[in-house]
Amino acid sequence: MFGRSKRPVEQLRSYRYFGPDDLRSFGHRSRQKQSGFGTEEFEGKPVIGILNTWNDLISCHAHFKQRVEEVKRGVWQAGGFPVEVPVMGLSETFMKPTSMYYRNFLAMEAEEVLRTYPIDAAVLMGGCDKTTPALLMGALSANVPSIFMPGGPMNKTSWRGDSLGSGSDVWKYWAERGAGRLGCEEWCQLEDHIAASPGHCMTMGTASTMTSLAEAMGMALPGSASVPATHSSHSRMASSTGRQAVELAWYNVTPTEIMTADAFDNAVTTLMSIGGSTNAIVHLMAMAGRAQVPLPLERFDELSQTTPVIGNIRPAGKYVMGDFFDAGGLRGLLARISDLLKLDAPNVAGTTLGEAIAGAEVYDDDVIRIRTNPICEKNSLAVLRGNLCPDGAVIKPAAAESQLHSHRGPAVVFKNYPDLKARIHDPALALTKDHIVVLQNAGPLGAPGIPEWGMLPIPNYLLEQGVRDMVRISDARMSGTSYGACVLHVAPESFVGGPLAFVQNGDMITLDVENRTLQLEVSDDELTARRAAWTAPKNRFTRGYGKLYFEETTQANVGCDFRFLHADGSQDPDPSIH
Repeated sequence: MFGRSKRPVEQLRSYRYFGPDDLRSFGHRSRQKQSGFGTEEFEGKPVIGILNTWNDLISCHAHFKQRVEEVKRGVWQAGGFPVEVPVMGLSETFMKPTSMYYRNFLAMEAEEVLRTYPIDAAVLMGGCDKTTPALLMGALSANVPSIFMPGGPMNKTSWRGDSLGSGSDVWKYWAERGAGRLGCEEWCQLEDHIAASPGHCMTMGTASTMTSLAEAMGMALPGSASVPATHSSHSRMASSTGRQAVELAWYNVTPTEIMTADAFDNAVTTLMSIGGSTNAIVHLMAMAGRAQVPLPLERFDELSQTTPVIGNIRPAGKYVMGDFFDAGGLRGLLARISDLLKLDAPNVAGTTLGEAIAGAEVYDDDVIRIRTNPICEKNSLAVLRGNLCPDGAVIKPAAAESQLHSHRGPAVVFKNYPDLKARIHDPALALTKDHIVVLQNAGPLGAPGIPEWGMLPIPNYLLEQGVRDMVRISDARMSGTSYGACVLHVAPESFVGGPLAFVQNGDMITLDVENRTLQLEVSDDELTARRAAWTAPKNRFTRGYGKLYFEETTQANVGCDFRFLHADGSQDPDPSIH
């Protein structure tokens, strides 16, 4: 398996803790016995660390208490010794200012847990948006054999006879309420139905996007990312993941062997084909920085122009993840675009991507379209350049009204999110559908944490007139479940003096998706004068994580990772040898 021999027990990291006849190992063995384990249960066996992101405030992972036991079952069955190590859960719902603010925190914690404990291989339990990239980033940096266990999407659900998509339909019905077409009682009924079980959002939001990409990159078992959280096969998948972790330990298969340049290309191509979240761009670039794989924004645009969107999944499409699973799941979809993939890329199952999708079938051609009948032929995501975003910006054309792909209009500017909330619905602004809504100071440092504010609200008085989309520009992100003509991740952000900081009310802005441009119709001289009159905001954090975050976070166009955590080619010493 894996083209190499199984390593002897003496080469396991855990053997250095438990194997030698010395004082330190006596302490390690005696403390395991203190926990109730006999020598025969742990000595000479691979120690499998199970990094569990469960907590009571991350409802997407409510089933992880049971799943961790099923992972342990698989580890025991394969002759390993499972140890559960709780790590920070990143709740997309409850963490403020945003879970993205803490993605790098979890990545650091995962890295140090893997580096410092006697762990021979790891099972990474994640699902809700930022847990997946954070765990993979940490595993890449520690470079300890690891396998990802996707948390799975929540159950399909409906309300008043209509299928619901978590996230996507929140925005849809909130707009209807703003338009006066949905009352308070109906809104409360919707609240009872829209998240009907454990599991992450059942749309192709950031969670399903990132778990799908983890599988496409080879870091999860083939077929695992599409399984609904409450399906019985999800429990079986968890045990299979535990068993495979033991194999990874014996054969010492590290994340950097799996997450190669080919794997990142496969991830980007998969992202485009499923109509995935714009957030994946930021996360993949951060992961690539850990893996020392060049991944510029232009690579996303290049692959978007050759990849059809064949996953008919909300928000870009019609269906939800349960339908996708029933139709053949990710394996079925990838089989339909196999000529666009690097099929020789290896995976944690000990095969290749080509072998993993061989024989995969599709059972519903509307959920997973054939290539001649795509949701759209190309341009699932687009990277924009121009004097308003010299380091790039992104938009999801597949989720925007097509007439807005080419648009010119006057800006209405909000200096921050509280300003937006206070004034956006004020009729005195007299906005029309042709205006372009601009939000400043919502980026990695300005917010902070580049929150999902990018689906800026449409004024209620325009909603009442039937307007459902407008061009909106910010240095924020938007939820992967969102939709609309939203230009996101504008870089450099306004907080650090990017051109977005100098947009004024009435400035004309031109968006041209086909030509990949975003242009502020203001002369260079005028922009220079505005910059000279601008006062740079100050970092308001003087200590703790906030200070670290402000001093080290990169811009969106390179992944918003901490500078000091990017791979530099050096290999940190393994503390377990001391």
